Amino acid sequence: MQKKVKVKPNSKQQKIEEQPDGSLIVYLKSPPVDGKANEELIKLLADKFDVPKSHIRIKSGFSSRQKLMEIDPNT
Repeated sequence: MQKKVKVKPNSKQQKIEEQPDGSLIVYLKSPPVDGKANEELIKLLADKFDVPKSHIRIKSGFSSRQKLMEIDPNT
């Protein structure tokens, strides 16, 4: 499954908001430096969708706030 994700780094708290169109807004505590925010994003999505971190990858937008995430619940 693919999810559009808007990332908000340097937030006071971690949270995930689901939008009516199915996309997600993810608030991250980490700064967007050295991939730290991307690591935190993958960990949060793994917890939300109850899959291992290895089943989640950034399909596009690696260095952008708008990302397309691929979540594989089966493998």
